[in-house]
Amino acid sequence: MSRIHEALKRAEQDRAASQGGRADSPVMDLPVTEPVPAMPETARVPTSAATATAPAPAASATSPTFSNPFTFDTLLARCAQCEWKPDTKTMLFFNGEENALGTEQFRTLRSRLYQMREKMSLKKILITSALPQEGKSFVSANLAQVLVRQHGRRVLLIDGDLRVARLHSALGTTSSPGLADYLLGESDEFSIMQRGPMDNLFFVPSGRSVTHPAELIANGRIRTLLQRVEPLFDWIIVDSPPSVPVSDASQLANFCDGVLMVVRSHTTPYDTAQRARQEFQGKTMVGVVLNGITKEDSYSRYCYEVYEKSAKPKA
Repeated sequence: MSRIHEALKRAEQDRAASQGGRADSPVMDLPVTEPVPAMPETARVPTSAATATAPAPAASATSPTFSNPFTFDTLLARCAQCEWKPDTKTMLFFNGEENALGTEQFRTLRSRLYQMREKMSLKKILITSALPQEGKSFVSANLAQVLVRQHGRRVLLIDGDLRVARLHSALGTTSSPGLADYLLGESDEFSIMQRGPMDNLFFVPSGRSVTHPAELIANGRIRTLLQRVEPLFDWIIVDSPPSVPVSDASQLANFCDGVLMVVRSHTTPYDTAQRARQEFQGKTMVGVVLNGITKEDSYSRYCYEVYEKSAKPKA
């Protein structure tokens, strides 16, 4: 191959000499190498650059910071402090008598509820009756009072009877703003709550009068209310309308852990009580409170005297 190469060089020199100039493209000795395949585009990136990750963007100075507004401190700050004037004849734990007639029965009911709580999730209790005037509001209010008398216990009492509200009258306070205002989207959770002279007892009244309470309860906002405030309380007691005449109670039961039925002795027909029970098929029945015991009932004289006073109020 070297001889051929030298011959080509001499021929090129002779051609240049004959033209009186230099060769335009002199032949250069280049080493013969194997062709190198092209490098993929990804392989051309330096290793340090290929493995590096983009830095996280810095937090914007204008990014909003969210905090949980549903704390007990916020509740105390925003909840209205009201001067309640309770009816001490029916609100048994406001009269200052530790052994007032009827109080021991509510302590027994409290103990039963705590026993059940050991076996099931029980915080939100709906209290209802089959018919009006059987004492459900009386039981609701006094149960809330006896529960809060245990040290450190917080209780929320809600008047869920948007048809015939009674709890605000028994507690001696205003009826609005309340639950109806919240369900209508006109008030928030804290503005409808109030507290009175009894520590850790909070109250949501029924609110302003509405024309379609069943539809208002069914709009789902009460679920939101209970979910947001539930962590702040040990117990939530919801007083509802009677279950047989209207559908409100069965709807409210969907948002509670259990149902407590109030039956009035010698007043509630047996078949009506059975019908009321059927309204809560699939719901947890906590129990039945027998209200309005009379002398003819097969109870001791002591039980009669205790219930005689508690039977007087009708709610």
